[in-house]
Amino acid sequence: MKLLDIDKKRYRQHLNKVIAGFIFTFMILALALGQLFIFLWAEPGGTGDNFWFNFSGVALALILSLSIINRFKTHEFMKEVLYVWQLKQQINLVYRKLKVVKNKAFTDKNIDALIILSFYYKACRQLYNLDDNTITIFSLTREENTLLQFIQSHNLSINSEDYQQKLIKDV
Repeated sequence: MKLLDIDKKRYRQHLNKVIAGFIFTFMILALALGQLFIFLWAEPGGTGDNFWFNFSGVALALILSLSIINRFKTHEFMKEVLYVWQLKQQINLVYRKLKVVKNKAFTDKNIDALIILSFYYKACRQLYNLDDNTITIFSLTREENTLLQFIQSHNLSINSEDYQQKLIKDV
């Protein structure tokens, strides 16, 4: 995955619109489908329990809402939102193996592990900046500086652009 330059303002606007649209669509569909199911299948007079009709309406509304988002995820409007979602997935994949990756990078001087770490720190920095996460930025900077010093002290040439997901599986 290549890191892209994302306009923070545009990303936040689009993300907020997608979230609001999802919540609104989900809410309307859940209410409408629950009432429709009650109308179609509930006992006349309303003496029965309608929990399962309402629950079915909510479940179907969730499926439909997620299907709508999935259908339009490749639309130009969703470009930044989809990119950040994929970026978070990559960060999570690295994070799950971070201890092993760091060990191989600093102990074995494994080039692939160093590439993964370089990408991970740059991706985290981009994500933290997009999400205004200033709490952990200092620890990230410290980790990033440690990596850069290690790379320089061993005269290595590492480019985070060389990162590919398959590197994680190989480390």
